[in-house]
Amino acid sequence: MADFLIENTIDGPVIGLDEVGRGPLAGPVVSCGVIYNRYEILETKIPITDSKKLTINQRLKLFKFFKQLKRENILQYYLGLATVEEIDKINILEATKLSMKRVIDKFNNPNASIIIDGNFKLNYKNTNEKSIIGGDKVSLSIATASIIAKVHRDRLMSILDNKYQHFGWKKNAGYGTKKHIDAIKEKGATKCHRKTFEPIKSLIKKKI
Repeated sequence: MADFLIENTIDGPVIGLDEVGRGPLAGPVVSCGVIYNRYEILETKIPITDSKKLTINQRLKLFKFFKQLKRENILQYYLGLATVEEIDKINILEATKLSMKRVIDKFNNPNASIIIDGNFKLNYKNTNEKSIIGGDKVSLSIATASIIAKVHRDRLMSILDNKYQHFGWKKNAGYGTKKHIDAIKEKGATKCHRKTFEPIKSLIKKKI
């Protein structure tokens, strides 16, 4: 289970940043940032860790838990996203960075440091930052951000699924499952699909 060991080595407030949605063929990339106002043991039976290691029900229960912690002013969080259009225009890595910068701006806290899950840096507004590969497994701030971002993005994809019902987004969240790819081949790509991602890119070229 993650802890506050990394956060405790940094002076001042620390924003843990993570994203969800770099790999899917459809939908935005969503980032979340979390600041814990105090570093204390969190009473939860479900491990706070990488969102991909948790079931849907576990994530939803933890999300309710985090909402309660927010009401108690134990943590703050904000979300930011980059659209499909932005992903196709500037590439997925740069779009991920953009979504994270939008999160940082929402905190409006120039004294905050940031810790990022990944191996890239934002180099944004002279912010003190640290990249941590596998950060969502060791940092509670990052793990919390991972779970909140995942719940939020899954909800977005479920809403989009109501409009585009052929692609199974409620279940696959836009990832390239066989059902999803077969539906793209049959129905064509929507405005929610990433046109620079394969196999969509090649399918579009074939039609041209």
